[in-house]
Amino acid sequence: MHRKVPAWFGGERCGKGPRSRYLAAPLTRFDLRAKNEERLCDVVAAGGAPHRAVEANHERPLSTIFGSVTVRRLAYRRRGEENLYPADAALNLPEELHSHGLRELSAIESTRGSFEEAKEAIRRASGAEVGKRQVEQLAQRSAVDFEDFYETAPHEAVDDADVLVLSCDGKGIVMRPDALRPGTAKAAAEAKTKLKTRLSKGEKSARKRMAEVAAVYDVTPVVRVPGDIIGRGDDAQRPEPPKAKNKWLTASVVDDAAEVIGAAFDEACRRDPAHERTWVALVDGARHQIDRIKAEAKARGVDVTIVCDFLHVMEYLWSSAWSFFEEGDPAAEAWVADKALGVLHGEAATVAASIRRKATCLDLAPDKRKNADTCADYLLAKKEYLCYERALGQGWPIGTGVIEGAVRHLVKDRLDLTGSRWGLNGAEAILKLRALRSNGDFEDYWKFHLDRERQRVHEARYANGAMPRAA
Repeated sequence: MHRKVPAWFGGERCGKGPRSRYLAAPLTRFDLRAKNEERLCDVVAAGGAPHRAVEANHERPLSTIFGSVTVRRLAYRRRGEENLYPADAALNLPEELHSHGLRELSAIESTRGSFEEAKEAIRRASGAEVGKRQVEQLAQRSAVDFEDFYETAPHEAVDDADVLVLSCDGKGIVMRPDALRPGTAKAAAEAKTKLKTRLSKGEKSARKRMAEVAAVYDVTPVVRVPGDIIGRGDDAQRPEPPKAKNKWLTASVVDDAAEVIGAAFDEACRRDPAHERTWVALVDGARHQIDRIKAEAKARGVDVTIVCDFLHVMEYLWSSAWSFFEEGDPAAEAWVADKALGVLHGEAATVAASIRRKATCLDLAPDKRKNADTCADYLLAKKEYLCYERALGQGWPIGTGVIEGAVRHLVKDRLDLTGSRWGLNGAEAILKLRALRSNGDFEDYWKFHLDRERQRVHEARYANGAMPRAA
């Protein structure tokens, strides 16, 4: 009986109109392989038992980017044990119905838009019908070798004079109830709201789980002075800030901040195993991030200088300015610039004291001086990490723009879609796949992934991982 095969898979159409049918295509590659498959000797399972009984024409379905096909091959059998199929190993067939080609397409399209959009993109590109749940599962299978890949990936040679920069930040993802961390799940269950259909002012949904993002990159030092940052001269005369290169990103919603920061240190150590380069960590000032960076640096015996993002300092200074000036007053701009220059010159404590003194001299009410005190508290608490005069003199970056852009790209642009609610495994897979594509490593990763799949699914079933030879 003829098999019905679409035209795009080599079949010929018989008749016209919607009721027309396709006749059988010529023999496929799988048919030809089955017809010419040689019998092998010494087919031995991983447990050491030989499989000597051979049966032909064992079938399995396979959904490919060219359509659904049936793969026929020899089965090597032994009573009481699972059959062995050396031809499956030669073709590196996956365990599931869908081929590695569909898995790769699912991985790529799932990082671009929703799983529903990925499903439609796969249908347009290949004609294959893959369900939305299957697209998500294929994406998850695609990301399983992320950590192993980067543990073995080679690195480009860099100038030892380049600064090695680490940075990290977090972003909440709206999760399904079963994917929340225990504390958040408990808060969500106990939350009481004034309205049933929306949150009121000050209320929180308690539906988010924090995704941690880390970046490691190199920069060629560019020496600057405080006036290059807060200057009143010609912008054309200012040197360009240091540019990030060889950027590497990672992200996880499963692992906590300590594990993600540890992964960033692993990457930095792979780039500089002897710890001979200058290491700088850029943070937004979060205490837990600073503590984890210090702990990792101490454990690894590496000297890391922690620098707080200067733009965060500017936000605090601008907030404090409205304790002293009316909104829109041009004098506020000059005042903020003056205080910012003081901080850039390494005088954070002096600036904090001057802000408090001004608030006291003006006899501001507690609510009026609140922002001023908050700014002063921040400058004093973080003064150890506001070493901008040294950073600029050494040519280091002082902004967290790289990690903020990474958070926006890896997390917000894909996982913060309106109405989306994420499961843990699906969110983790998308973060890993988007990081691979952002790093420019997806093509190399896919070769690595296919090799690992061959080892896991096929070679592990044979004695010593050795494939049998032809008789």
